[in-house]
Amino acid sequence: MQLYCTSLTQYQRLPTREVSVGGLLLGNGHPIRLQTMTTTDTMDTIATVEQSIRCIEAGAELVRITAPSKKEAENLLNIKKELRARGYDTPLVADIHFTPNAAEIAARIVEKVRVNPGNYVDKKKFEQIEYTDSEYAEEIDRIRQRFTPLVTICREHGTAMRIGTNHGSLSDRIMSRYGDTPMGMVESAMEFLRIARAESYHQVVLSMKSSNPQVMVQAYRLLIQQMDQEFGECYPLHLGVTEAGDGEDGRVKSAAGIGTLLEDGIGDTVRVSLTEDPEFEIPVCRDLVKRYQGTPIATEQKSIPSINPVPYSPFSYSRRHSFAVNNIGNGQVPVVVADLSRIDKIAPHHLQAVGYTYDAATDKWNISDAAADYIFTGHQLLDFALPGTLRVIVYPAAWMLATDQEKYCAIYDAGAYVACNKKSDSINFVMVDCYSDDTPINDYTWIDELGKDRSVVLCLSSKHSFPMMAVRRMFMELKLRRIDNPVILICDSSWHTPDEHLIHYSTECGALLLDGFGDGVCLGMVNDSYAEAGNLRAGAAGRTYLVNQNTEQFINNTAFSILQATRTRISKTEYISCPSCGRTLFDLQETTSRIRNVTHHLKGVKIAIMGCIVNGPGEMADADFGYVGSGPGKITLYKGKEVMKRNVDSDIAVDELISLLKDSGAWIEAG
Repeated sequence: MQLYCTSLTQYQRLPTREVSVGGLLLGNGHPIRLQTMTTTDTMDTIATVEQSIRCIEAGAELVRITAPSKKEAENLLNIKKELRARGYDTPLVADIHFTPNAAEIAARIVEKVRVNPGNYVDKKKFEQIEYTDSEYAEEIDRIRQRFTPLVTICREHGTAMRIGTNHGSLSDRIMSRYGDTPMGMVESAMEFLRIARAESYHQVVLSMKSSNPQVMVQAYRLLIQQMDQEFGECYPLHLGVTEAGDGEDGRVKSAAGIGTLLEDGIGDTVRVSLTEDPEFEIPVCRDLVKRYQGTPIATEQKSIPSINPVPYSPFSYSRRHSFAVNNIGNGQVPVVVADLSRIDKIAPHHLQAVGYTYDAATDKWNISDAAADYIFTGHQLLDFALPGTLRVIVYPAAWMLATDQEKYCAIYDAGAYVACNKKSDSINFVMVDCYSDDTPINDYTWIDELGKDRSVVLCLSSKHSFPMMAVRRMFMELKLRRIDNPVILICDSSWHTPDEHLIHYSTECGALLLDGFGDGVCLGMVNDSYAEAGNLRAGAAGRTYLVNQNTEQFINNTAFSILQATRTRISKTEYISCPSCGRTLFDLQETTSRIRNVTHHLKGVKIAIMGCIVNGPGEMADADFGYVGSGPGKITLYKGKEVMKRNVDSDIAVDELISLLKDSGAWIEAG
């Protein structure tokens, strides 16, 4: 074990115990399983069965169904019988909150139960309670007494269990001792796991979900470390970013969190929590997982030099220190470099795709919040004046011909830069290929020369079969060599569909940004992929986030979405929206769309949209405002975790939310 995975420099699956869910094996090197959750009323047997079938036919290997009370738990038997009668034997999972008696019923019916340790025994009152060690131990005994009967039933019936911690629903007891932290999430699950182990029950899967990918990644890493230190083994892990939202943002946020862990061989099942119909989650899950199918075993992978000790902490976020070159590095928000080099003759209207709209009548440029900071044009110099602070990156020969060598910057490969005689005194971009072959680490000693040059911005990329690992290893090498130049992450995609590109960019860049690596991003496509993506609308069925986007706009928007998801650069409103389930008290998709339509311009504001109280005030996490179902047709509005208006009629609730935003000084009129 290297900190939290088998290796930080070679892809290997994390060894975990084998768990059987109704004969479906997971963990212990078995394929990563795909799952989703129904959104129907569990008491509506036929609707739940038919939606489950749509999910299964889309590729779901497990289907989770909410059981908020005894009656829903009992109706799982009817649902299971109907599915079996129709020829479907996919394992079912009962989702339990607050009600141990429902869990004990469900465990006798379905193949797996999910319990939330934050509310299975404890009640959430948002109270700060000080415990002595003996009082805390008494609370653990109380949990043992209440939880052990479920463990016994599961063991006797061959039922698997997921102990699923949610960041937003940690108990007051855990919050009082550990705070709102990844370590609190870990201990919340470990308390229940220790009880299960004491009862010789090992058919356990664990999860550490959060709407914040940074918190989620740290919690999983800490959990693995804790299990390894305490037990000398790990249990299978179910991965997910909770309340990820919908469209592009939901996919990007999910991929940044889930993909970061998958890159290190972590994860035995996945679910992408989108505010969309559940069958639409499965293709995204598949795009995440298929990246690791048929991967070469460690001995067949190209060499990335091992490193020990690791020169940074992966358990807490700290942005890599770098000095500033122009507007890049030294704590400034990461920049976005847009690649326009495939456009034959760049004109002012082409810049609209990357955030700059020219108004010929006023001879002015309108600049959006998602406007690229640099554009790369290859060999092409532009014949029009550039807007604002936008600068152009070109090849050295073109830079030599530029009349304004401040607006234009040159990009070199490392060898050419070292040998070049004429360079800019202020900013130079230098490409560094990271471990794409078996080059020994000592052959990178020339990078020390670049480290002495205060004008150099390093551009890291790799053609290794696991490029994120290669680039991460280069960041470690820079730290060991005390090289503090700012770094642009270069990420090219050779995939084919828009969703595949989204997953690729979000995984590769997200994994690095979540560890504090990177002062900017530049996304691109290889030749064939660019040609296939030329008209994204053609493949946009069911993907409203792609409508009217050309390739350059799609890539630019994706870059800003990745920075937003990793919370390194905020350029738009953030929505924390649960994926809906049978507990939801209003039409979540329609309501989310309505709220987006009227608040999308509120840059930096975080709005949580929760279907019920289970996914309500606690799981709003660090949202600024909350819109939470509190009863049929009724909404409760929150500011932070404080209730501002109760039982608002749903017909006027969106208007009341706007009033709350205005009263709180968070509202601006749309431009």
